[in-house]
Amino acid sequence: MSALTQFFYRAPKQVGIIQGTPLYESLSNYDEYNNEARNAQYSPNGQYFAFTQPTFVVILNPDDGSLVNKINLKDCFDIHFSPQASFISTWEKPIKLESGNYHNNVKIFKVTTGELIGEYASKDQSGWKPDFTAEEKIIARLFKNEVRFYEVNKDLNFNKHWSVLKIDDVQRFKLSPGKNPTIATFVPEKKGKPANVSVWNISSNITQSICSKSFFKADNCTLKWNSLGTALLALSSTDVDSSNKSYYGETNLYLLGIAGSYDSRIHLDKEGPIHDITWSPSAREFGVIYGFMPAQTSFFDARGNLLKTLPPSPRNTILFSPHARYVLVAGFGNLQGTVDIYDRVQKFTKVASFEASNTSVCQWSPDGRYVLTATTSPRLRVDNGIKIWYATGKLVYNQEFKELNAVDWRPRPLELFPVIKALDENPQPHQSAIDYILKNPKKSTDVSSKPKGAYRPPHARNNGTSAPAQSLYQRELSSNSNTNASAAQPSTNSPFRPRQRERVVPGAQPVIEKESKAAAKNRKKREAKKANKDSETQPSISESKPVEPKPVEPETLVVGGIQSIEEKKIRGLLKKLRAIESLKMKQANNEPLEDTQVLKIATEDKVRAELAVLGWSE
Repeated sequence: MSALTQFFYRAPKQVGIIQGTPLYESLSNYDEYNNEARNAQYSPNGQYFAFTQPTFVVILNPDDGSLVNKINLKDCFDIHFSPQASFISTWEKPIKLESGNYHNNVKIFKVTTGELIGEYASKDQSGWKPDFTAEEKIIARLFKNEVRFYEVNKDLNFNKHWSVLKIDDVQRFKLSPGKNPTIATFVPEKKGKPANVSVWNISSNITQSICSKSFFKADNCTLKWNSLGTALLALSSTDVDSSNKSYYGETNLYLLGIAGSYDSRIHLDKEGPIHDITWSPSAREFGVIYGFMPAQTSFFDARGNLLKTLPPSPRNTILFSPHARYVLVAGFGNLQGTVDIYDRVQKFTKVASFEASNTSVCQWSPDGRYVLTATTSPRLRVDNGIKIWYATGKLVYNQEFKELNAVDWRPRPLELFPVIKALDENPQPHQSAIDYILKNPKKSTDVSSKPKGAYRPPHARNNGTSAPAQSLYQRELSSNSNTNASAAQPSTNSPFRPRQRERVVPGAQPVIEKESKAAAKNRKKREAKKANKDSETQPSISESKPVEPKPVEPETLVVGGIQSIEEKKIRGLLKKLRAIESLKMKQANNEPLEDTQVLKIATEDKVRAELAVLGWSE
């Protein structure tokens, strides 16, 4: 029998632990800790659960909710467990001392005893967490132009480092998992020099990198190791897109092998940003969602070879289940919230598809059978709550909150849960899910129940189903046929229906309707009125004067009001002749002329000869 799953939730003044399927019961009631909890989290191995209070930090055993330790610490804002949960680190609000420096606001304690083993100052909350190696033997910290390493022991001293890696302009680093840890570093592009990602062995004297990759268009970079620490994905990005195709800069993906046997850029066949990348727990493949919407989802092996591409769809999140059997591909944020689940073993066959709108947290359960989605604050201030879905898309648990700040599954070893052979076709839902469905019957979570096809306004719909698309010609043809049909069969209710022709017997004399006295009287009045009106409008012969015709000027005697070609030539030559006469007058007055003007005067005889040929005379 597999172990039970568990998750915690954190509200403004409430922290709770809930056991998973099938009971979904609260583990314990923490009424004594009813103050604001700024942070809460499980240890990476799931052994402990800790949360903050205004004056102390509480560490519990999540198996039964018993107290493990209480560390007295005022105004703790953030906490962080080491990989094996031997140590817990805390971050307090920095306070500036009289010397101008900040006090040591980062402290590292032993979990079981609460003993303080080390402390240092960190002004920013974004990068304060100490990076432990997997076996918790070394801590790495980033400084200007170098990364320093410290040995973890009872006399941990952050003023004396064990080793140092000097790299100019180093921006970030990432320690690899595994028993033989390495470190990956990133240096951004600067002053024409390309950006660089390098992998180094950690030792007391670090001199040479294992592998390195240089590239341009990289102001920032996200580094992701696979679970074995044998391959690294580097997602580079720029703040500005030089092609002006995106507001969010350019992104590129690079793959590096730890042994240096290969490094390459992952070629993506669709333009646009990279929305999400993730490694499979098997460490043998990874998935990428990229391109302008609808985005493309592709899977590659550990050497960057394409394995599978899914149909384009509006998605931006990809998650592998813990056993690497199922793949979740979803569209959250400003997208609709559709979640698709594919079976990796069955050649990416789609298992389920459901709607989880307004989701800000999405996680697989440790047993790989359930998906937790949650709407949390401050991402959204309304409709906060937790929903748990079976992998087939059926809602099995629902809990609503006025305000929910955080939620997370308890990490559990994979050995506690058997490999999934087949999913349950009809999982038993919790009563909360049944109540939610009864309360919200219109909120269908099954995507397949929604009508497919293009959107049509209500007046263009045909009994709830999408009508087939018609061209303009088809619509006009249909309209004309309807008009002809309506003309052939007029409605009996219409007041403007055409008068039906009376039946006539062949060979018989036509029936002449006799005019009534009133109709004859009205007809005579109309005729008299029309005769009077015509007599008034006719002018008398004595008053009318003959209209003299307007004389036509000779220049307008052209066919259709358009001049002939000869007349146009004559007008042009006369214009040249007038210009020549003007130049001759200037020459007679001893005014200086240009060479072209003198040559123009010499063409006078030629112009006059052309005029004579056209029949013009002075």
